[in-house]
Amino acid sequence: MTGLSVRARGDWVATLRHVSVHLMETMARWVPTSPEYEAKTLFGRHLWDLAQHADALGHRTAELRLGLHASRAPIAEYLTVLQDIGRREASPERISGMYDSALVDLRRRYEKYLTSVDPLLDEPTVRIAERAVADLERLLRERDEVVAARRDLRSTPDEESLAALAAVASFVDFRPETVAAS
Repeated sequence: MTGLSVRARGDWVATLRHVSVHLMETMARWVPTSPEYEAKTLFGRHLWDLAQHADALGHRTAELRLGLHASRAPIAEYLTVLQDIGRREASPERISGMYDSALVDLRRRYEKYLTSVDPLLDEPTVRIAERAVADLERLLRERDEVVAARRDLRSTPDEESLAALAAVASFVDFRPETVAAS
């Protein structure tokens, strides 16, 4: 990704925003339908964090010439896995899908971005991504604390969803670069 154009960086940022909004909305749907108070609290607190990421990314999309709060859906295979996770009914499976798969993969994609761009040329996005990585690590720790306290919220790690997300090498649906007229 080194040397990404402004357009390609915008596509990355808009895709990260879309994923953050999607996961935030998923958690918001789960809050009223999860019977366990601890699960409700976990989802409620963490959807706020994802909303903060989405807002920061949305402001960055405007700076990258896409418009304020622009979003770009990830490629279909990636979005399908996220939608499958969102349809889960039981709290342990929801927690496993969200935290063991979706958030772990999202953190990995932020880390990939950070190691692949010039931190000077894309400093604003780098700062947003570094904050998101730190927040995602905290969210995973807080999930661990809740699951340790409420063993009935524990389920087996969702390796299938994580593998399906990881199998999508590039989740960004890049727009074609335009050629300037001479």
